[in-house]
Parts: sequence; C-alpha cells; structure tokens
Amino acid sequence: MQLRAEQLAPQLKKSLAAAYLVHGDEPLLALEAADAIRGAARAKGYAERVVLEPGRAFDWSEFQHATANLSLFGGKKLVELRLPSGKPAAGAVSAIVAYCARPNPDVTLLVTMPRPDAPGWWKSEWFLALERAGAVVEVQPVARAQLPAWIAERLARQGQSAPREVLEHLADRVEGNLLAAHQEVQKLALLAPQGELSLDAVQEAVANVARFSPHAAAEALLAANPARYARVLAGLQSEGEQPTFVLFVLSSVLFVLRGARRGAPFDALFSQHRLFDKGLQRAAQAAAKRYSGAALAAALAQAALVDRAIKGVAPGEPWEELLKLGLNLAGGASR
Repeated sequence: MQLRAEQLAPQLKKSLAAAYLVHGDEPLLALEAADAIRGAARAKGYAERVVLEPGRAFDWSEFQHATANLSLFGGKKLVELRLPSGKPAAGAVSAIVAYCARPNPDVTLLVTMPRPDAPGWWKSEWFLALERAGAVVEVQPVARAQLPAWIAERLARQGQSAPREVLEHLADRVEGNLLAAHQEVQKLALLAPQGELSLDAVQEAVANVARFSPHAAAEALLAANPARYARVLAGLQSEGEQPTFVLFVLSSVLFVLRGARRGAPFDALFSQHRLFDKGLQRAAQAAAKRYSGAALAAALAQAALVDRAIKGVAPGEPWEELLKLGLNLAGGASR
C-alpha cells in the first residue's frame, strides 16, 4: 500500500507492516516518519535494531543474515536499510525483492532513501515488491501555500498560536528550509510564552532562514504571482544558484503548458520534460487554462533570449531577463 506522511501514524496504530519504504527529498519529514516507525516497533516489543548503510563494497549477505536470523534477545527486531541514492544498486534490488517474497515474521524492514530518480521507478521490481509486502511512505516538501498551516500545527503542539499575518510572516522567513523552520518554531517555545504570539515577538525571535529552489520560482510563475516570483528569484541569486538550472525548470513547465493546450496528456508531458516533482505537476495542471497560447509562445521566446544571455551571445543580464519573463507572463494571465 502507498501512504502519505500524514497517513502513517493512523496505520501504525492499527498494525506494524512487514516492510516500510520511506522516500522523499524533505529530510525533516523523512526523519520523523522513520522515527514514528521505530517508536511503533519499540512499543510492540521489537527489542533489537540493526542498521545497514550499504556502500560500494557492501556484502549483501549481511542483509540476508540480519533479516533471516532471530534477535539476539530472542524477540523481534527492526532492520533498517539506508540506501544512499534514489537509484538502488543491483545488489540492493535483488536483496529487497528476495526478502519481500518471503518476509520474516519476526522482522520489520525499514528502507529509507531519497526520492527515486530512475525513469519509471514506480513500476520497478523493487518498488512494487515493497509496496506488496508492506507500506510505501512518500515524503513531499511542504508547499508555500500549506506552510502557515504546518507552522500553526507545530505551534499548537507547544501550546502556542498565531494570527494569520504572523503565520505568513513566519512562512516567509523559513520557506524552503523545513529543518530550520522546525528549529525556529522550537525556539519560540523557549523565548515566548504560551498563548497567542504577537508579530513583534516573532520578528525579534525568528531568524530569516528561507531557502529557495528553482521549483519555487516555477510554482510562483504558474500561479501568476509576480511578487513572489521576484522574491524567489532574488533569493536564488543571493544563494548563488545558477540561472541555467532556473531557466531549465521554468522552460520545462512552459513546454508542458504549451503541450497541454495542444491536447497532449499531462502524464506524457511530465515524463517527456522530466518534471517529476508532484507539487509542480499539480501546479501545472491547475495553471493549464490560465495562459493563452500566445502568452506561452511569448514566454518561450523570452526563455530563448535568457538562454542566449546566459551564454553571452545576446545582451542582457540573465537574472533580469528571467524576471522579465515572469512579469510579462503574469501580465498575460487570464484571471
């Protein structure tokens, strides 16, 4: 079965599956999901925990030994397999598939890894084996639109609350850096009293730890939000991001929108333009009718100008040209 991160806790209260896969690019949420599985295992009497971190020279007989033998304490055990990349090696694939075919009833297997990056990974043998044997938990980044609610829920855990304007201010200061966001929220528990937080108290206590990705710029572009688009671009530039990658992501979503207007299915377009981020996929589908064909053609022509500016064969500063692209496209959006 497949679960979202928020569905994991209810599932663990019902039963502990034979195997779990936790994957995604948000370290904090992946860590919390894995911790929840470890806690449930301890509560159910799993007295031993074995952690395997395979490298290039890893002997996969160690995995077979760990998952086949009884616990040193005569009880059940949790075996953690921490894969370093989103593309499991051949030895990992063979070991996972073989184990999931005949799982040990005295063992729960926990596999953790970054977001899979191989083409068609959701149909791969190892992924389907884990899905059949237990539960697959996909950890997704918290989108900017959902960040105030995420912060409010964390504040409520420590007996604090905040009005909407304060939550938005907090979200602006921690966006794109969820681990730092978690730390800043915990800091408020130490520096501010319980109850409702004022804007002054938050401004004094919370550092500006926002970090942006090119995907955030693309989401702002798709939402026709020029103010946010400009802020994200400024953040990316200050962080040293290369405009080449920003242009690649923006061009990909523009090509997807143009293809959708011409009747091509979204799934095929996402695969063709290597747009695997599910948040961006949802944003692209929501924006499909927002832009006219003429607006998209003009934006792609501007993207070509940005590309030439990056290569130094056309006048213009790349970041300024990227800003023009977003502002012009937002001006042509139908609202």
